[in-house]
Amino acid sequence: MAKCMTRLLLVKLALCLSAFAAGATTLDTIAERNTLRLGYIADEAPFSSVKAGADPEGYAIDLCGKIADEIEHQFPDLKREYVQMTLANGFDAVKDGNVDLLCGATTVNLKRREIVDFSQPIFLTGATALLRKDSADYLQTMFLDKPAVRAVSQRIASAHAIGARASTTTGMALREALATTPASKTKLAAFETHEEGLAALEDHKIDAYIADRALLISLVKRARDPSSLEIGDRLFTHEPYAIALRRDDADFRLLADRVLTDFYLSDDFLPLLEHYFGAEAPMLHTQVIMEHVPY
Repeated sequence: MAKCMTRLLLVKLALCLSAFAAGATTLDTIAERNTLRLGYIADEAPFSSVKAGADPEGYAIDLCGKIADEIEHQFPDLKREYVQMTLANGFDAVKDGNVDLLCGATTVNLKRREIVDFSQPIFLTGATALLRKDSADYLQTMFLDKPAVRAVSQRIASAHAIGARASTTTGMALREALATTPASKTKLAAFETHEEGLAALEDHKIDAYIADRALLISLVKRARDPSSLEIGDRLFTHEPYAIALRRDDADFRLLADRVLTDFYLSDDFLPLLEHYFGAEAPMLHTQVIMEHVPY
């Protein structure tokens, strides 16, 4: 009888602890460990990138930093820990509580919202192609708002191969599009990083590299010969970026959204956009204010 009572008490205790853990908010978790864990994707300049021996930097990193500043007002001794993630594991890390915010060029879509929530949007872009100036005519016609030009190189093209980064919404959309056109001989090559895709394009292993235009603008600057490449000006996807955070925590999302809204309406927002996006900053500023600021 005593053993049965002991087992019953242990079961009740386990259930209570489980219920408490399930009810713990993101701020409760942060307070308990006294650390805010900021996840980031390393290969997504100008949104998030990192150099050896330094903390990550970028537009999304800075916005996550504004949210961190607000949390520090509640917990003055709070520590910040940057955790490098990938697109393949970052959203599960948020879901499992291993990181509190995921900062980078993270697109909001319904599939991802099955496991995480998102802040209000921080940026809006779309996918296009990075091409060599001697890429196939049909690719130039598809992605450029100008007539195709005769190839300036006699080097043989790479049998209509297009590259994209693995685990991205862009790569998935491209794969689905190719699957619905069985007559197409175009092949899709997946790369672990944008840098690998750029190298393959420059080495004529692929004819085009597909990614969000905002990422390609930064990527082309790191090419061996940027003048030999051009970025498409036709977008074929809609990619709203936001900061990923835990589902079922409306108060934490509201905190993040209030911080972002206050910053968007401040005098400091436009200089931040100018720092990362140069001449496109005024247009981006207007877009964010008009489309992404709730009242």
